[in-house]
Amino acid sequence: MPAWPASAQSDEMKFRPELVEQCLSGKEGNARLDCAGLAANDCTEINEGGGTTIGLGMCFTAESEWWDAKLNEAYKALTAVETADDLDAKEGGWRAPEKQPVLKDMQRKWIAYRDALCEYEYVQWGGGTGGGPASAACEMSETARQYFVLSDRLEQFGDR
Repeated sequence: MPAWPASAQSDEMKFRPELVEQCLSGKEGNARLDCAGLAANDCTEINEGGGTTIGLGMCFTAESEWWDAKLNEAYKALTAVETADDLDAKEGGWRAPEKQPVLKDMQRKWIAYRDALCEYEYVQWGGGTGGGPASAACEMSETARQYFVLSDRLEQFGDR
């Protein structure tokens, strides 16, 4: 975990992603989005200085990085599945469009969209200090949302 800045007067940031995992247990569809932000919000409450601009930014960034790791795992797994499907189609003589290159293109375009959306959130603060935490919270939420998109697609393939 990252260390808090000196102004936060704490040695180490406490961050508990297990709160999100517990929340996700048994939830389906859009209800899962309610779980995004639970660890970040908890982080702001349990850490001295967590409610400061710096603390908010660090807590939302920590959860965003957690979601990003999950998203990367889902992307790698889905890439492997789509690559195998593309190979099967080619070997079977099907003339279906390849899936893996489109997945890659979609993911790149999603990153550009997320970044633009969160920059727009940032500028809503008119250069004020709330822009950083707002942008970090946006990135966290959008990364969670994209994780669900990819993991749902992956789930359709079962245990391949």
